[in-house]
Amino acid sequence: MRLYIAEKPSVGRALAACLPQPHRKGSGWIETGGGVVTWLFGHVLRQAEPEEYDARLKRWRAEDLPILPEEWRLVVNESAAQQFGVVKGLIERADEIVHGGDPDREGQLLVDEVLDYLGNTKPVRRILINALDDKSIRDALGDLRDNADFLPLKLSALARARADWLVGMNLSRAYTLAARRAGHARLVLPIGRVKTPTLALVVRREREIENFKPATYYLLDAVFRHEGTGESFRARWKPSEERTPLDAEGRLVDEAAARAAAEQFGAAPQDGKIVKYERKKKEEPPPLPFSLSALQVLAGKRYGYEPQQVLDTAQKLYEEKLTTYPRSDAEYLPRSQHKDAPKILSNLAALEGSALAAWAAAADASKKSRAWNDEKITAHHAIIPTTVPVNLARLGEPERRIYELIARAYIAQFYPNYVYDQTKAELSYHGETFAARGRTERAAGWRAMYRTGKSTETDDAEKEDEESGVLPPMKKGDGAEFVSAALGTRQTKPPTRFTPATLLQGMKEIHKYVKDEAAKKMLRDVSGIGTEATRASIIEDLIRRKFLNAAGKKKVLTPTDTAYLLIDALPDTMTYPDATAIWEDRLHSMAAGEGSPEAFLAGQAAFARELCAAALSAQIACGGGVPCPACGRGVMLKRKGKHGDFWGCSAFPQCRMTANDKGGAPDFTGKRIPPAAGNAPHTAEGTRPAAADAPRRSYTPTVDEQAEMDALFSGG
Repeated sequence: MRLYIAEKPSVGRALAACLPQPHRKGSGWIETGGGVVTWLFGHVLRQAEPEEYDARLKRWRAEDLPILPEEWRLVVNESAAQQFGVVKGLIERADEIVHGGDPDREGQLLVDEVLDYLGNTKPVRRILINALDDKSIRDALGDLRDNADFLPLKLSALARARADWLVGMNLSRAYTLAARRAGHARLVLPIGRVKTPTLALVVRREREIENFKPATYYLLDAVFRHEGTGESFRARWKPSEERTPLDAEGRLVDEAAARAAAEQFGAAPQDGKIVKYERKKKEEPPPLPFSLSALQVLAGKRYGYEPQQVLDTAQKLYEEKLTTYPRSDAEYLPRSQHKDAPKILSNLAALEGSALAAWAAAADASKKSRAWNDEKITAHHAIIPTTVPVNLARLGEPERRIYELIARAYIAQFYPNYVYDQTKAELSYHGETFAARGRTERAAGWRAMYRTGKSTETDDAEKEDEESGVLPPMKKGDGAEFVSAALGTRQTKPPTRFTPATLLQGMKEIHKYVKDEAAKKMLRDVSGIGTEATRASIIEDLIRRKFLNAAGKKKVLTPTDTAYLLIDALPDTMTYPDATAIWEDRLHSMAAGEGSPEAFLAGQAAFARELCAAALSAQIACGGGVPCPACGRGVMLKRKGKHGDFWGCSAFPQCRMTANDKGGAPDFTGKRIPPAAGNAPHTAEGTRPAAADAPRRSYTPTVDEQAEMDALFSGG
């Protein structure tokens, strides 16, 4: 018996429909003339919790950290136990297994981990289903691979899952305990390998905005008349730093100097000379089809959709067989799919009342853009329409809009390049340099579909506007007569706050936020931090856990007080994306067959050790209450002991300060125990400060009191 294991029921049903009749349905499986199809519900296995390795780890204690499993364990998810039993029984009966997980590293792992967990030794083949329409599935059935070819993909996903466990489990406990030692009794600080650097992006951006001081600067534009043609053109003064005071960004901020220059330029002689002129024909190919991140960013900017909404909508279109697999990080297409272009374009051209119809009708199905590149394809490809015709009227607004974005990007692959002339000129006038540039369109090509009013929806729309002027034909050495000058005022603007869409873009383009310049260059081509499937959920989780507030129609993101507390408590190695981005690069390389999970996880374990140690001395603002007079970091908390109530420092065991209770407050005039050496702040003279009027008698807690303290400050 051949057994197909799909990642989810919808894929299983679509796969079964393309296998020979007869069909017989059971609970969690479909029997066909070509084999039995079953399915999982995503990850039916989960990583074991610390207490499932050792019961005593259920209590959170700093001395138990870091927790480093010697042998990793998986546990069957309770919610999927019944289906897991179905899959297990079918695997036992099978002669051959076909792995039908989604075509990415996570999809590879979630079926492989079930096979490994059950000790499967039967032959396994791999089917790569990039779309759920019948044609795509039948094509995939005719191209089964050896599952062993995808081992690097599984190892990469396995290393990622275990690294997330090591960082999340250990550092969340370490810094939650640090917060509780500072008096934040009910605060839990979840820390993630990707989540925390993402949160830090928002915190740092907000502080940039808070500390921003606007500055006024001046721009001087002059109009010149070309001596040969008599045509006028505009050029901008480029002041020389040697002769004009400029700020660190090269801007003219001295108003007196700006006005003096404007007056000087109006004086005779008024003859300028062209000292440089360039005219180049340039071509821009159409933008690539969408990866999930690119689709989420554009839909967020254009429609205000949150990343998770875009993913959910794309998933729905996929399950309706209208578009291909949505969780794709690829922007390229296999050459073999080019044969479907006439059918897809014909379907789109038949959409009456939609702009897609006219665009598709004018497309040339024989053209091959740069998107058709097998060398850029791994397990999956860019998101495109399938050969299944769509009825736009039956789609809800989000589905229709997302479909139209995907379809337009596909149609663009069959349009000519955008062709224009780029001109640049420099002229000398009064010993100063003026610069002008222009852009003259020759052929709109694919850009005809992207025009919205005066501009385009492309990333370089602002640049295009700056170059939209037309310069008269000229050459080096030509004369130009000064006509007039206009002094303009500008004011620097603070950076804009993130929205879910732009934060996701920041995660994708993480090299822009990397601190180390060498790493920045290395990571320019990395796919960012997180995965296509997880970025949206990470942002959503930060909002749900109240680390981020999302306000207004655009869901503008601002950090909460807890976010500041967490980011300030952590060392830079956890809050800057440098390390995480480098780890993502190594995971990406592992998926390509370079490196091993063992070496990668050894580095993660060392990182966990380092940061758990740093948590012991983390500086966290006190959570309220009576500050400890000995260490200055903790607050005094009331406990019940064998001999009655007493007060102890929340920074225990680093600080062992205790005090008797007097009327519901700590009595610092009674017996106490000072903190251990090295844990108290020092005065300027280097001596330990003592509580006001406190006698210098030591106090040793009873065994019961010590146990109470242990229970209080190590509880999860």
